[in-house]
Amino acid sequence: MAPRDYNQELQFLEKRGKNIWRIKPGFVSNMKVDGLFYVNDRLEKLMFDELRMHCKFQGTGGFLPAMKQIGNVAALPGIVGRSIGLPDVHAGYGFAIGNMAAFDMDDPMSIVSPGGVGFDINCGVRLLRTNLTEEDVKPKKEQLAQTMFDHIPVGVGSKGVIPMTARDLEEALEMGMDWSLREGYVWAEDKEHCEEYGRMLQADSTKVSFKAKKRGLPQLGTLGAGNHYAELQVVDEIFNPQAARKMGIDFKGQVCVMIHCGSRGFGHQVATDALVAMERAMKRDDIQVNDRQLACARINSPEGQDYLKAMATAANFAWVNRSSMTFLTRQAISKIFETTPDDLDMHVIYDVSHNIAKIEKHMVDGREKTLLVHRKGSTRAFPPHHPLIPVDYQLTGQPVLIGGTMGTCSYVLTGTEQGMNETFGTTSVSVLNHSLGV
Repeated sequence: MAPRDYNQELQFLEKRGKNIWRIKPGFVSNMKVDGLFYVNDRLEKLMFDELRMHCKFQGTGGFLPAMKQIGNVAALPGIVGRSIGLPDVHAGYGFAIGNMAAFDMDDPMSIVSPGGVGFDINCGVRLLRTNLTEEDVKPKKEQLAQTMFDHIPVGVGSKGVIPMTARDLEEALEMGMDWSLREGYVWAEDKEHCEEYGRMLQADSTKVSFKAKKRGLPQLGTLGAGNHYAELQVVDEIFNPQAARKMGIDFKGQVCVMIHCGSRGFGHQVATDALVAMERAMKRDDIQVNDRQLACARINSPEGQDYLKAMATAANFAWVNRSSMTFLTRQAISKIFETTPDDLDMHVIYDVSHNIAKIEKHMVDGREKTLLVHRKGSTRAFPPHHPLIPVDYQLTGQPVLIGGTMGTCSYVLTGTEQGMNETFGTTSVSVLNHSLGV
């Protein structure tokens, strides 16, 4: 396709509502479905400025603009519905970050792509409540910060304090949070408030390389670096008191803890290994993509199945990682207040992933289909009464955790039926440009 100028590119973009833009077929080659992205005024300007610069320099240097990446995903074999960019969408590796796409499991041409999951597999957010108030914490802020640092290893190359042998790692990869429960690092009810109950059953550690296991072994119970954090937060505003009370968010000034991390070097290596295997599979199966960063394999091919099983082990690793840090956080805070985590009511509100691919049932053109839903930098947001959310949240909808930075607030939302219908039950993951999973 010959390069187009900015005004020519605009002919393929149509505003469908106050915050919705459609990307028409032809914006990039071979689009099988429309693209769609959701933006406010500020993000809209950033998206179009990015496209304008791409046209000016004729695509040289850096990532493709997020709009182009959404279009390229719309050209992948087996995609259904639309390629969707959620409100924080921005350029990433292959898929834009904040891009979700669903692929028909009954279509033999459908693909799975590590670029649609990200390198930090099951990077996610966990939120814990406490019965502490801001006034309780203020006099002890420095002590709390230091104790959290002492308990939770942070930074590049950090090593965990949770005892872990090679055999323990194999079991944790297969069992996820069930391993953490068996070893006494979580409470039984923690699992109930975790996506997938903290365990993907298709995990198969034999599909994971020795190098990945070697990288992961010393890293369980570590936060890592980048934009990962374990943060004490204060409830600033409650918009829906009924839903908030159901989650244990009871009053303004209440202290909560948010933990944001993923599968560390283990997940990165799983993704790296899969990309190498899939490049070979693409040549063998003659899979054509617009961007080599969208390396992929047929879902039912050996490479596709091996990746899904290895990805599930990385997801389990991440849930064990967040569970280990939940244990360490409970220990740290209870130490400062000279009481027990139970007396502080340090219950998990919810744990949700924002870098994952999962098999789900959704309505497509009035028919129920089994889909492989890729969510990268975007999070599941299921509505009330959905069978895959906990009993406690059946009337409110699934808690949706939107992490901020130290300069912006975090938000707790709930899934809606509208979101289920428009975006396969998916929403954006942050109030900032979330740079995980590139």
